[in-house]
Parts: sequence; C-alpha cells; structure tokens
Amino acid sequence: METSVLKKIWLSSPHMGGTEEDYVREAFASNWIAPLGPNVQHFENSIEEFIGNNVHAACLSSGTGAIHLALELLGVGQGDEVLCQSFTFSASANPITYLGASPIFIDSEEETWNISPELLEKAITDRLDEGKKPKAIVAVHLYGMPYKVDEINTISRKYDIPVVEDSAEALGSTYKGFKCGSLGNLGILSFNGNKIITTSGGGALLTKDDAMKKKAVFLATQARDNAPHYQHSHIGYNYRMSNVLAGIGRGQMEVLGDRVAARRHNFEYYKEHLSAIEGISFLEEMEGSKSNRWLTCILTPSFGTRERIRLALENENIESRPLWKPMHLQPVFSTAMSYTNGVSRDLFERGLCLPSGSNLELADLERICAIIKKEVA
Repeated sequence: METSVLKKIWLSSPHMGGTEEDYVREAFASNWIAPLGPNVQHFENSIEEFIGNNVHAACLSSGTGAIHLALELLGVGQGDEVLCQSFTFSASANPITYLGASPIFIDSEEETWNISPELLEKAITDRLDEGKKPKAIVAVHLYGMPYKVDEINTISRKYDIPVVEDSAEALGSTYKGFKCGSLGNLGILSFNGNKIITTSGGGALLTKDDAMKKKAVFLATQARDNAPHYQHSHIGYNYRMSNVLAGIGRGQMEVLGDRVAARRHNFEYYKEHLSAIEGISFLEEMEGSKSNRWLTCILTPSFGTRERIRLALENENIESRPLWKPMHLQPVFSTAMSYTNGVSRDLFERGLCLPSGSNLELADLERICAIIKKEVA
C-alpha cells in the first residue's frame, strides 16, 4: 500500500524567474566559466541601479566575505573591538574574529528587534572610559526590517565609529525612501539560497567610494599586484563571484520587485488570518520604514506555545524556525563582552519564522494558518 506524502513547504526556497538560465547558458557558450566576466559587471550594474544613492557594488562569493572585507577596509585588526548586534545570524559576528578582533554584543530594542541605540551608546562610553575605542559597528536589518538608522548614524558620527550595514536580509527594504545597503559607511548583501533573490551562494559589498570598491576587488582576488607574474604585497582572499553565478543574479534582479511584493503579501495574509489569536503578534513597520518581509515572524505567548506550533507544522512537513538565537547566548561567544536588556532572549524564546517564500501558493498559506489555528486558537 502506498503512503501519501504531504507536500513539503519550505521556510524560504529559491525562486527562479526564467531568464537566469539564459545568462548562465551565455557564460557556457562563451566559455566564460572562470571568475569575472560580463555577467559579473552586469550584475553589479543592476545592483547599483536598484539601490541608487551613489552606491558602488562589488560582487563576492558570500555575504560573510563581504563583512570580512568591510571590516578590513575599516582598519579592524588584531586586538581591536567591534560593536555587533547580538540578535542576528553568526555570519554578522564571525568575521570580527577572523581579523583577530573581539566582538562586543549589543542587545535589541522592541520596536524593530534590531540594535538598541541606548545600549550601543552605553557600550561606547564605557569602552572610552576604559581607554579603548571600538573600531566599527555592525548593525543588522533583521528579517528585512530596517534598524533605527537615524539614531545609529547619529551615534556613529558623534563618536566617529563607522557602521557596517548588514543588509543580508534586507535587499528591497527602504528607510525614509533610501534603499537598505546605502545607509551606512559600508553595506553588505547576501544572495544565499534562502534570501529574497539568490545566486546559489554569493554576496556583495556596497560603498559610495569607488576607490574603496577597487580596493575590495583587489583584496577579493588574492591581492595580486600589477605584474606579469604572480606577485603579492598584501594578504588577499578568494572572494570574487564567478561569472556563472552572476548570471543567475542578473536574472534574479529582473524579478526582485515581484519577489518583494510576494513576500509582503505573505505577511499581510498571515496577519489577516492569525492576528486575532490571543497572544500572537507581528512586527510592525516604523514610520518611514518599509520592510521586504523576507521572513514573516510571529511572537507567541511562551516558549511552549512556540514549540507546539513549530512541531505541529513539522509533523505536517512544513518548515518553520525559531528566531535567531542571540550571539551573546551562543557557546562560541560565551566569554565575549555584551550589553543586554533581555529583549533578544525573549524574542528567541517566543518567536517563530513562518514559511515566507515568494513561490508560496494560496493553498500553502491556508494550510499553514489552519494548522496554527488548530494548535493555539
């Protein structure tokens, strides 16, 4: 007897638009398989045109590599300290350690779930009192929701500490009319397989300084000096995006507007059908902010409720996921300095990411909501 298998619903799966294969085929036809090539240039141009605000883009092999290069470009090195949002994926923090620096983790505020301006300034003044000035701030637009840009940038200017704007989850989000990725001293994007658009694996470094882009590209291509032989005066990295993957990115950029619209539609559907349940709440946009709603997240009344929903969905072959576990609670960073207020711990314990892919169908959304209602309504 055959057993029927329920359709798998993923948290955030890749969604091709149709032209990606054309650009990849073009790379094969021209035998431009090696790194760099026309697709890379076209992909960078499309990113720059989309984000605007005089941004220059350097396409790289990952968003993690982009953060690493951003920190190196800002002079972060051995023994330095970098202030980093705690409520985030580990890729926001790991590159700090690659350079021999130490992260200082900053907890969140409740309005956007992102880095708390009050705790950030407290950490800075404390470190200055100890004779130690942090070299950079890593702030994250979590789940596509812009952080409090004006407040963070005011602090950055006041203490002359540059901001690395982690927009890995926020391509297509805006703050006061400006695209995320163009709001800090340096910005980064991710095109990992679960992001709003993907190149399978990849990322980009964003800067308004063309000379800084050129330096990033130099470092990302093994820091090879201008010589007929292989000569190196600096340590470099193999971080440049390939021409094949950039072809996927070119096609994905053509449908980015549709992908943002679809994800925002998912959020509105969930909100309409679940917000009446007692104890279930959604993260709302601040005035002036527009989120791409990369992932729709709910807060539940308790850890137990969150787990009941997650397991009920899992039993029906539906992927969901707890919100990020804060970095200051991760074993690998157990000895790191942190400034906390309990917000991110509470969000982690009660929050759940719901399936949010732009390829979800109405039947998928209906099925997910029905399971949640049955479990907690």
